[in-house]
Amino acid sequence: MHPRQLIQPADGWLDEPDAARMTRVALIAVLGLGIYGFSVGYWRDPRMGVYVATKLPMLVAVTLLCNALLNGLLGLLLGSGLGFRQSFFALLSAFALAGLILGSLAPVTLLMAWNAPPPDSPYAGNSHSAYMVGHTFLIGIAGIAANLHLHRQLLARSPGPGVATATLLAWLGGNGFLGAQFSWILRPFFGAPGLEVQFLRDNPLRGNFYQTVWRSIDQITGGFGVPALSLIVLVLLIPVARAIQSHHQHKTKP
Repeated sequence: MHPRQLIQPADGWLDEPDAARMTRVALIAVLGLGIYGFSVGYWRDPRMGVYVATKLPMLVAVTLLCNALLNGLLGLLLGSGLGFRQSFFALLSAFALAGLILGSLAPVTLLMAWNAPPPDSPYAGNSHSAYMVGHTFLIGIAGIAANLHLHRQLLARSPGPGVATATLLAWLGGNGFLGAQFSWILRPFFGAPGLEVQFLRDNPLRGNFYQTVWRSIDQITGGFGVPALSLIVLVLLIPVARAIQSHHQHKTKP
């Protein structure tokens, strides 16, 4: 399959995807994320590059597989016009596109790692911070592009833009919630200069991503973490609730 088919899919791209097409898209995701992952970990150590090249595709795979049932149910509930298989393929295509973008940036990020001060230099701390910020920015750009592409696909299938937007937000919420915790378990990805190079941290299940986020929100808001978090959740849930109501009203009309 030519990558152009993924970037500019035909009108029936999501219609009854067969196993061969899903396998080819999954292969693009694995290769793109794997190549980029190697460039992420290479600065700390080539072994770290191999570890991250393995863990990035693994992170996407476990997130998609564990959320497959939920994503399919959300797609049906919100009236997106997609079934379970189509919802899975739509999200897989979005991850593959993000992997394709990141994989194409790998020569640049590898050169960045090659020219950065080494982990044993006096400037390693600053290098590590700049490295994380730079890669976070690139991953964010790839994610935005992939989700905009996914939204266009949903618009083509959904009865209205509100349904497409609500479906996308619901998928992002579910996948983000689970994916964040899996990324915590699978850490490290960047490799801190003062810590040992290892595939997983000792006791990877100790603590969780959300405790860290909660402490940060509570500290930033001066102890008003509950109202701030409630407001964030409310803002995310309003379009989802409106889409469900609109969909049911549409279904009940004679």
